[in-house]
Amino acid sequence: FLPLQGHIVRNWKVRWFVLLQDKLLYYKIEGGKKEPSPKGRILLDGCAITCPCLEYENRPLLIKLKTKTNTDYFLECCSREERDSWALDITGAIHAGHPVQVQELHRMKNSFKLLENISLHDIVERMYDSSTGIKLNRNLEQGNRYKETFTGSALVDWLISNSFAVSRFEAVTLASMLMDENFIRPMGVRSTEATRSSDPSEKFLDDSTALYMFAESSKKNTSSKEEVHFNISELSGKIVKQGFLVKQGHKRKNWKVRKFVLRADPAFLHYYDPTKEENKPVGGFSLRGCLVSALEDNGVPAGVKGNVQGNLFKIITKNDIHYYIQASSKAERVQWIEAIKPLT
Repeated sequence: FLPLQGHIVRNWKVRWFVLLQDKLLYYKIEGGKKEPSPKGRILLDGCAITCPCLEYENRPLLIKLKTKTNTDYFLECCSREERDSWALDITGAIHAGHPVQVQELHRMKNSFKLLENISLHDIVERMYDSSTGIKLNRNLEQGNRYKETFTGSALVDWLISNSFAVSRFEAVTLASMLMDENFIRPMGVRSTEATRSSDPSEKFLDDSTALYMFAESSKKNTSSKEEVHFNISELSGKIVKQGFLVKQGHKRKNWKVRKFVLRADPAFLHYYDPTKEENKPVGGFSLRGCLVSALEDNGVPAGVKGNVQGNLFKIITKNDIHYYIQASSKAERVQWIEAIKPLT
């Protein structure tokens, strides 16, 4: 599942994508089941791919595909790892007829050479630019708010999108150099602990939970309890797993694709509407005292409505609320159950 922006009405719809050698097909989900005929297709011959794509500030995990007829497609992933995996596979399909180019792409992933005539001062100056520079935000880590910070993965994306690096390996090396020269500094526990690593390649974290800021920026601002929203603590746990799943509604019993985020310490499972612009959960619950189990695929279990495709599992909260969730495969269902069980 990936959210896709519409061409006429510029809203976001979640579609089921299938990558073939020469095209990318996408399907609509109705009643919890994928429709047999594709809703549309993206022909990959002559396509140009942009990843990372930073055209939408509040959607940092985009892939942009421009077809040879100049049609733009924006696809959103739920994690950096998923985005980079899709981008690499799509790039391989685009260049399938040109094996030399594919080999070059793989070679560049683990090579590094600082671009000529580019200094670290030039990079930092561009980072400060109010319109095209790195976006500074209030970020949360372990219940503390940090002003004017950016994540490690956001900086890596920015360096690649501005052509200072051609791979994440290069961008991490550049970011480490910026940190060594005291242009940027770590903020929060994760990024600070990483600087103590004996391995230079692990001092800077290409991670969406590791926080950094400009060296001369103000110190962290910890919000008081009065300023903190009531659910800020449950959203501050470490992300263990995230991905798109299909969930049955409690009232209308219809099936909707939701982005699920599993957190530990404290253990919560939240779900988001990926078609909405704001990145706020539309629901969630504590996993303490929950029961999670797979449901058989031979028939529709009691409590489940609609034409369900399968790969179902159920979570029962300690308040006896039943959540019915569909994974895209048996393997994915097993992965989610195994990730949830230790947190109950």
